[in-house]
Amino acid sequence: MTWSRATETRAAAILARYPEKRSAVMPLLYLAMAEEGGDLTEDGMRRVAELTGLSAAQVQAVASFYTMYKRDGVGRYLVSVCTSISCMLCGGDEVLDAVADETGVPDGETGEDGLFSVEHVECIGACGGAPAVQVNYELVEGVTPEQARSLCRWLAEQRPETVVGDDLQERFGGQRSFDWGPEEAEGATGPVPAFGPLGTTGERS
Repeated sequence: MTWSRATETRAAAILARYPEKRSAVMPLLYLAMAEEGGDLTEDGMRRVAELTGLSAAQVQAVASFYTMYKRDGVGRYLVSVCTSISCMLCGGDEVLDAVADETGVPDGETGEDGLFSVEHVECIGACGGAPAVQVNYELVEGVTPEQARSLCRWLAEQRPETVVGDDLQERFGGQRSFDWGPEEAEGATGPVPAFGPLGTTGERS
């Protein structure tokens, strides 16, 4: 298989950064997800294998090891709630329950309408701002259960094309773990991390 011309161009640019093609397997898997709207398909993994010179089994081994490569379908908004020790002690489980209840999507599943996927995750590096939540990998810190409900309602009602961490923090966040620095105008356009080389970033509207 081949991807769209834009995706093939991005893949070539990524491969050019690595002395050995196989080293590009992880960013190429994200690129495959972006091409398919957030799902990592068998065809996508085969294309990564072709580009890197790896076997399909080797690519699948990488994809199945890391939970961020979504092989079972994912909604437009992937809501990830940290339940590691710091977030758990500060109410992360309650935040997860609120997200699941508000969206009607249980932990680890995707809603029938394809709008939300909900998951609990291990530490996302924001222990000082616990409980921490991500929407399409854009971070929000210090989230209470009620703020989590408001966040999910806002996503369902507004359906933003681009999700920006700074915007989510201002609307629904609380205590931050550290000063985030300059405000970001770009964010994620889907349930794939917002990386410029992948074409998965967009401007906040």
